[in-house]
Amino acid sequence: MTDKKVRTADGSITFHSEQYDEHYHSTSGALTEAHKKYAEVCKIYDRKEVDILDICFGLGYNSAAAIDRFEGKSIRIVGLEIYEGIIKQIEMMGHEYPFECFNIMLEVAKKGIYKGPVDTRKVDFMRKEGEADVKLIMGDARETIKTLPDRSFDCAFHDPFSPKKNPELWTKEFFDEVFRVLRKGGMVATYSCARIVRDNFKAAGFTVKDSPPVGRRAPGTIAIKP
Repeated sequence: MTDKKVRTADGSITFHSEQYDEHYHSTSGALTEAHKKYAEVCKIYDRKEVDILDICFGLGYNSAAAIDRFEGKSIRIVGLEIYEGIIKQIEMMGHEYPFECFNIMLEVAKKGIYKGPVDTRKVDFMRKEGEADVKLIMGDARETIKTLPDRSFDCAFHDPFSPKKNPELWTKEFFDEVFRVLRKGGMVATYSCARIVRDNFKAAGFTVKDSPPVGRRAPGTIAIKP
């Protein structure tokens, strides 16, 4: 199975998934979406240090958007991803990777991978002062998230394929796990504003708000742990 490379409206590259028949990112601009719907929504750039859970890591764009404007600060990212072919896609992008931290992502693709489920007692998830520490756990996010410690993250980027195509990652049960691993006041950013998505966030205990629309009229969603 080969996913097709697509150039989005802001010039950045995404891919079209043959399995899900959807693009990895908004075709209105993959780079723009990563900044506007994820990193900025979670107020990443206002922090001195941050711990991020990147659900459906993909090409790493959302994490890269956080890293590129977090220079000299402490950032820790744990990515969850099921598609092992994504590693080769990251390696092959080279100069087409739309963020400056390509070398960090390449290092993750080559060395920073753990096959899940992971015993987190054996993995160093400590934030490194003044550095970007990124680790990628491969496997079904419904299982790998269960291995992560309680109250470990300040925010989560939630970026699966749509609720229609990838419903298992938009359930109340999955959001229960996201709630568990976030600290008090922790935020989840996602592009979907579907009613079922918001209802499931609320059922898991989150307070739900709109995030700014990017490339379409409908807003995204911010879910906040009280």
